[in-house]
Amino acid sequence: MSLFDESERRPLTVSELTSQVRGALENRFASVWVEGEISNFRAAASGHWYFTVRDEGAQLRATCFRGVNCRILFRPSDGLLVRVRGRMTVYEPRGDYELMVEALDPVGAGALRVAFEQLKERLAAEGLFDEALKRELPLLPRRVGVVTSLAGAALRDIIRAVERRTRTVNILVAPTRVQGEGAGTEIVRAIQALNEHHLRALATGRAGECVDVIIVGRGGGSSEDLWAFNGEEVARAIRASALPVISAVGHETDFTIADFAADVRAATPTAAAEIVAEREDEIAGYVERLTHGLVNAARYRVIGERARAQEAAMSPGFDEVRARLRVAREELDEARRGLERRVAELTARSRRRLEAAARRLSPARMSAAASRSRVRLTAAGAGVEAASRARLEEARSRLAVAAASLDAMSPLAVLGRGYALAQDERGEILRTSRAVRAGERVRVRLSEGALRCRVEEVEGEEVRG
Repeated sequence: MSLFDESERRPLTVSELTSQVRGALENRFASVWVEGEISNFRAAASGHWYFTVRDEGAQLRATCFRGVNCRILFRPSDGLLVRVRGRMTVYEPRGDYELMVEALDPVGAGALRVAFEQLKERLAAEGLFDEALKRELPLLPRRVGVVTSLAGAALRDIIRAVERRTRTVNILVAPTRVQGEGAGTEIVRAIQALNEHHLRALATGRAGECVDVIIVGRGGGSSEDLWAFNGEEVARAIRASALPVISAVGHETDFTIADFAADVRAATPTAAAEIVAEREDEIAGYVERLTHGLVNAARYRVIGERARAQEAAMSPGFDEVRARLRVAREELDEARRGLERRVAELTARSRRRLEAAARRLSPARMSAAASRSRVRLTAAGAGVEAASRARLEEARSRLAVAAASLDAMSPLAVLGRGYALAQDERGEILRTSRAVRAGERVRVRLSEGALRCRVEEVEGEEVRG
């Protein structure tokens, strides 16, 4: 007798059973919140995250695909307590059930704060915030680039502060959104646009259009409102800028990643504008105080001279020295006029020195000096090259003459004219017939080749032996 009815005889395959379990699990737990501690976190090369959520009594596999984790503001790490929202499913090849993550938040600390601290630590370890990278601001900037929103209060505050403290600084605005999705990318493009404008002006010799310093900022707001200035791309754009950058984001108590990456951090946009204008304001105040002191000194000198003249006029001998006093009064008037002229000259000279100093410090003068140095260096290089070429030609000529002389003195040249060179069996040169006997072998060297000969007879002088 069969243990099963006819309808029960066909068993389920493992795949069929697993599929049915998956369907039941996904229907029952289509959206669920789970709180636990992260462990075994792994970021795959594909961009997906794999980790385990656990508590004291159990653990649950979790997967967060790249399309989801790109919207998560922080990077999970082992030991972090989190709250996870997702749906349950079954990974059929292994029969494991797991949680497909759709949202992830840290417990106890905001996601924005965690993301901020993680990025700050990573960029600091990379050296992006090193003090050695900070650049000095220009002494007297003429044109200031501003990266901010046209509709924000920050731009109005900057303009008012610059107009109040200086008469020579111009403002060039690179408008951008300062909050919301994609605002960080727009801020980066605005910084790059100001740098490109500056480099084009330098390349075409339009020094008056160059930018001296950039202010990047906005007014206050919540952490979410300021988040565009916490992006890694903004920090790297600030450091890559060819121009020094002042960060002026939010209020005095607000800090962003841009503040750490910038060359100077200003508490507010107004403070940033005062930083770029303060030196001109200080110099103008110094000149005004100096002029006021010179005028007072001249006035006191005139008052003193008048007092002395009055004392002399009231002396008993005044009638006897009337003529002398008249001369003294004339000299006093001339001295007063001379002193006033001197005060005017000193004032004008001080102003000219100030204007000359400003011109010497201007980027156009520095660029012109650099151009002149490059011209002198090019001319010097051409001179050295010409002199080297002349010395080389002279050496070649001397070498050719020496080679011709050596060739003329060469024994081979003599052989070429029909002479021959005789050597005995030891290889010594034969200069006289007495050096050989009849029957000995000799070697005769010709212009081309050599002959081995036997002496049949010795003629001439008396032979040896």
